[in-house]
Amino acid sequence: MIHQFRQKFIGDKAFYSHVMSIAVPMIIQNAITSFVSFLDNIMVGQIGTEQMSGVAIVNQLIFVFNICIFGGVSGAGIFGTQFFGKGDYEGQKYTFRFKLYACALITLIAFALALTLDTQLISLYLNDTGSVGNITLALEYGRDYLSVMLLGLIPFALFQTYGNTLREMGHTLVPMAASLIAVFTNLILDYLLIFGVGGFPAMGVKGAALATIIARYLECIIVVIWTHLNSERNKFIVGAYRSPKIPLPVLKAILKKGTPLMINEMLWSTGMTVIVQCYAVRGLEVVAAQNISSTITNLFNIVYIQLGSAISVVVGQLLGAGKLKEAKDADNKMLFFVVAACTGMAALMAVVGRYFPNIYNTEETIKVLARQFIVISALIMPLCAFCHSTYFTLRSGGKTGVTFLFDSVYTWILVIPLAYCLSRFTNWPITVVFFFVQSMEFVKAVIGFFMVKSNVWLVNIVNQNG
Repeated sequence: MIHQFRQKFIGDKAFYSHVMSIAVPMIIQNAITSFVSFLDNIMVGQIGTEQMSGVAIVNQLIFVFNICIFGGVSGAGIFGTQFFGKGDYEGQKYTFRFKLYACALITLIAFALALTLDTQLISLYLNDTGSVGNITLALEYGRDYLSVMLLGLIPFALFQTYGNTLREMGHTLVPMAASLIAVFTNLILDYLLIFGVGGFPAMGVKGAALATIIARYLECIIVVIWTHLNSERNKFIVGAYRSPKIPLPVLKAILKKGTPLMINEMLWSTGMTVIVQCYAVRGLEVVAAQNISSTITNLFNIVYIQLGSAISVVVGQLLGAGKLKEAKDADNKMLFFVVAACTGMAALMAVVGRYFPNIYNTEETIKVLARQFIVISALIMPLCAFCHSTYFTLRSGGKTGVTFLFDSVYTWILVIPLAYCLSRFTNWPITVVFFFVQSMEFVKAVIGFFMVKSNVWLVNIVNQNG
């Protein structure tokens, strides 16, 4: 029994070496980025509750944009990974062009919404039923922050287009290095511009936004220049801008598989913001506490998020090469590894979370609430890790219609109604509401287990589509 378990779920040294060569640079890249966001959040939190809340609300809106961009590149990325595994660089070039078009469209829509509906969108998260904070000031600070952050949408979209394509090929070190340089630039500029150090003006929340967009432009420039200077290693970029053409069969295939994924990411990210808005009706202290909680949770979640992305690369390349049995075996081992690793991360987060809220310059009631949110998030993390990994397993085989049902439909049909009803129609403490909403991951994990076990994702889509 033990031997069978080890054979099915435990890989050898070569397997983990290959997985970690892909995952570790992505984990480091995102850990550094999240750590700087973490410090950025703390610095803004030193100014006051209203500033922290205004920035947190805008970041929730920008999160929707970021995830939509992720969906835009990921839809084509399913094909890009398998084209690369097959050795078809022309096919990979077409997927790169599709990403450019998708990201341009998403960015234009985001600009239009932010410029015309900024006050209305931010106000959705402001409610005066709480006992702390001034919602008028929070709205003002949120608008100030958003007005500057809009300038960073373009470099973020372009970086994701290039970085996603490089990661499909296993080139994870360059995006990591670019992010490393950018985040340290961001950190230094945060300190100088938020507080007005060394002759710089004290710009507060606008300074935090300016530091972020400067870092994003730097990150984007580094990756774009490296990609074009190393065209012999990045064959997809050769002639990528000579023509806007995407062959109709490839375009149809990407749209067929990629559109559900893009819609899924948009609906899922919007759904997450709706859930946060449900919590926000309980007052500004809930907005502030959840911001503190999500800051540390996002930092610890990086491990399972990036290991999930590694699943899409490792399994996707094996599927593209027609090695279906090897893909199944690799996926079993990676699912077990992700959950085991994240169980340890959850325990560590629960311990660290007791002390983390003390860093913020805010009311004690907010700190207590944040600690409770952190503990609940730590308890649910292993379930989130499993759900995330099953999602990427299904996606690696192009089952984007299934992932759409698994992710977005599930969120909107079950999770959001639960959050809406519990937050508005009960007198339960917000921590109880938060626990029940987060616990819905258990149902999703059961569904994901049976979907993966069915092997519907074991498909070579690039051969299917020519």
